Amino acid sequence: MKTDYLIAVEEFCVIHNIEISFIGSLQQNGLIEITTIKETEFINVSQLKQLEKFVRLYYDLDINIEGIETISHLLQRINTMQDEIITLRNRLRLYDSELSIYTTCIANHFNQ
Repeated sequence: MKTDYLIAVEEFCVIHNIEISFIGSLQQNGLIEITTIKETEFINVSQLKQLEKFVRLYYDLDINIEGIETISHLLQRINTMQDEIITLRNRLRLYDSELSIYTTCIANHFNQ
């Protein structure tokens, strides 16, 4: 497996001055995925932004793992709802423009 896009858990923990057990707790709660290659645990770089948020919540704001899990779930729901709102607005614009065209056609028909 190519490791270009992976960072060792141990290296991440040293850089951020955190406990390796914290990363394990996040994995156990399904908040991050860890890849093991030759007995070394890695985190995909695509998870770093989220993982750094979790570090700040836990170490800076003293929010426990369950709280982080709840916050993460709520943020995912908000993002899903925002995407749905965008989709509905686009659909509404489509119907609105179709109604406008239809109204214009009817008005032109009666003005002839």
